[in-house]
Amino acid sequence: MKTKSQKSENQHPNKIGLKEAAGYALGDGGNLFVLTYVSSYLKLFYTDVLKIIPERVATLFLITRLWDAVNDPLWGAIVAKRPPHRDGKYRPYIKWIVLPVSLAQLICFYDITRHTDNMVLIMAFAYITYITFGMMYTGINVPFGSLASVITDDPSGRTLLSTARAIGGGIGGAAPMLLAPYIIYTKTKDASGKTINTVDSGGMFYFALAMCVCAVVFYLACYGTTTERVKSAANPDVNVKEAYKGMLKSRPFIVLAVTGVLISGQLQFASLNQYLYKNYFCNTNLATLGAIAQYLPMALMIPITPMLVKKYGKKELAGFGSMFAAIAAIACYIIKPAPDKPWIFMIVLFVIGFGYSFVSITNWAVVADVIDYQFVKTGIKSESTIYAVYTFCRKLGQTIADFGGLILLGKVGYDPEVMANAGFVNGVSEGILKVCTIIPAITYTLIWLLYRFGYPLTKEKLEPIYKTVRESNETAE
Repeated sequence: MKTKSQKSENQHPNKIGLKEAAGYALGDGGNLFVLTYVSSYLKLFYTDVLKIIPERVATLFLITRLWDAVNDPLWGAIVAKRPPHRDGKYRPYIKWIVLPVSLAQLICFYDITRHTDNMVLIMAFAYITYITFGMMYTGINVPFGSLASVITDDPSGRTLLSTARAIGGGIGGAAPMLLAPYIIYTKTKDASGKTINTVDSGGMFYFALAMCVCAVVFYLACYGTTTERVKSAANPDVNVKEAYKGMLKSRPFIVLAVTGVLISGQLQFASLNQYLYKNYFCNTNLATLGAIAQYLPMALMIPITPMLVKKYGKKELAGFGSMFAAIAAIACYIIKPAPDKPWIFMIVLFVIGFGYSFVSITNWAVVADVIDYQFVKTGIKSESTIYAVYTFCRKLGQTIADFGGLILLGKVGYDPEVMANAGFVNGVSEGILKVCTIIPAITYTLIWLLYRFGYPLTKEKLEPIYKTVRESNETAE
């Protein structure tokens, strides 16, 4: 039997508890309150409220996110080179940017058509507000994501933080998905007298206001409950150019970046399901059921995932989960659920959600592992630059999903002037179903292939990396 002193010696010096993990979880809750609402409903706001055709919305997303190729690495370099504040290196940004990012999200959903029907002015408003939101979101998300690496360098603590982040993200992401459909839609009658659901601009704005308030509360709670235990250099001398060159030569980072594109892209692409519910199944309440199908499996898996990670490893678990999701997605495309059988689609979403939950819960711990790997290989310690590039990769995935999805939506015949006030339309609705089933089947298959054959950091290969990083941190102290 181990004595108290022996247990103390075996305990990691930067071990964290549930309280701090919960505080970190609240930060991602704040992230997802604003991001999920924008990601899931802004394109619907653009097409059905502002009456912008899908192709123009696709171009808007493409052009505005090209700026992220500059914006995200720029934020990474700014954060990396700035000396620590008295509150730490990363935590202060949460306090400084919480209001700008929350208000930027709110303004995105303001109905400018109340004042003008000039499409040039409407497009200018959309570009300016969306670019502003993207810049502010990166400004808070890069420091928040980097924060996990300095809260603790304990592998078990990293898994706990990643699990906590999944919980917080689940709460923040589920809120818009579960509640928004009851606020943003209003019932009306189409030309034939049939009752249908249409988008209400006032409802969209007031729900954005609710998400704004929730984000501020959660972000500030995260700021107040977290501590940076792993000390950052007082006068950082980070060679950002060399850090980026090291990433390009790193197989683990390249696989992480590509899977980030695919994971984030699929999450973003799933927002097209709003059109599927509205114009194929003709039941917008399915948006709530779809969110439950997506998040319930994650809630069920969260308690046991840390144990599974400890036994099998993060790469191994993510590989299994993505394979499971790929099989379910392929089956959905083959089955092609009929308009009067939405329950089949809901069941498939639940099965996909079960497989994807392992990818989601372990994802941020995988990012921390790659950060450690890069430090061991290059000797350059710069969490924010790596996280900024990874953030850009996730935005790139969102861009591809939005641009491609909206182009496909236009190709199958979605016309805002017609479809905003219509239910099922022959040809168009079937095309929406095809788009919303074949892309997930392809994406989840690619994610599985990358985890299975591309990502090299197995459970065994990570052990010496953890040891080297811990010894380096102890020496620095």
